[in-house]
Amino acid sequence: MKEYNIMFTGVGGTGVLTAARILASAALAEGENVRMGEIHGMAQRGGAVNCTIRIGKSVHGPIIPTGKANLLLSVEPVEALRNVDRIMPSGTIIVGEYRITPTGVLLGRDKYPSDEAILQDLAKFAKVITFDAAKLAQEAGGILTMNTVLIGAIIGLNLIPIKEETVIAAIKEILPERYQAMNISAFEKGKKIQKRRLQSSGLG
Repeated sequence: MKEYNIMFTGVGGTGVLTAARILASAALAEGENVRMGEIHGMAQRGGAVNCTIRIGKSVHGPIIPTGKANLLLSVEPVEALRNVDRIMPSGTIIVGEYRITPTGVLLGRDKYPSDEAILQDLAKFAKVITFDAAKLAQEAGGILTMNTVLIGAIIGLNLIPIKEETVIAAIKEILPERYQAMNISAFEKGKKIQKRRLQSSGLG
């Protein structure tokens, strides 16, 4: 593989770092060159958390240049919007529909955009797929499996050149045994998502 770039974003407590490690571990297991970077603020207080995963022979650092991400994953809609400049026009944005209200909104300083406004803005940059990742996570056993629901979605939609069995092996490697079955169930549910809401920018 020459180069494949993934931006995974969310807030503290939604498993962004864990999901990125699972994807990076799976790519390494398949013999790929991998670079991973983490950018996070006050994660324990719901601060923004961003991870980059870069895969391929031509990759030499963790930073994804503007407009060079093949895939943008976000468990939270506004965080997808904050990082949408990273996606390439031919890329895909996958967003969970679980809102986590920022502190500024809670204090009345800011206003959370409507779902429709967020989707319209995201669709200006690339194809957008959204679905209720939180509902599937709850069905799998807990809201904190939203991250593995999103991983399942990208595998089910054939958006990343990594084998399903390698990802499952990485889940078992990264997560404690008591959480493995629940997260594998979440992965399987994500893999079967329906494209309930799909928008295209017309650029991809």
